[in-house]
Formats: sequence, C-alpha cells, structure tokens
Amino acid sequence: MAVALRILDDGAWISVNDDRKVSVSELWRFPDPDFCGCDLTDMVVEGFVEVGVDGRTVEVRAYGQCIACGAAETTDWTPVGRIVNGTFRHLDRESVLKPVAKN
Repeated sequence: MAVALRILDDGAWISVNDDRKVSVSELWRFPDPDFCGCDLTDMVVEGFVEVGVDGRTVEVRAYGQCIACGAAETTDWTPVGRIVNGTFRHLDRESVLKPVAKN
C-alpha cells in the first residue's frame, strides 16, 4: 500500500496521505551530542527539512533550537510515527526520541 509523505507550508507540517500529522513548535527531547553539548537536548522544532520512511517508520530531519543552550541545528533522521495498515500512528512524544544516523 502506497503512502504519500510531504512537507507542507514551508516546512511547518508533515503530511501523510494529504492529512497534516506532525507540526513545528513542538518540544522534542533527545540525546544527541552532535546537536549540542547538553546531556539531553530540549529542542523547539522550527521547521522540517526532509521526510522519509524506513520500513514502516516515518522519519524526519528537523531544524530547531535547544532551549537550554541555544544551539540551532538540523537533526539526524528522527522517528515520529509508524504506518500501520496504511494509517499513520504517532510515536509517544513524551518519551525521549532517538535520532537515527544514516549514511
């Protein structure tokens, strides 16, 4: 089953099958020493750069700023949801997200 993934509104939304699912202005918490020097980054998402899928996992690269130290960077590929039976399911955003390094 094909699923359409798009970035909409100049990077403000991730669309799955023409339905807005993930938006900017959210706070993401993740461990990534390459993003900033904080043990655990608290990043306000300012825009999406890329969207993709790895198996059933929807991943994004997002630009944002750490609210603790002020570092502004683009994340590695970070999972935000899964496709289950053709339907998008959000990952628990209260848990710590783990960026995925891809070569």
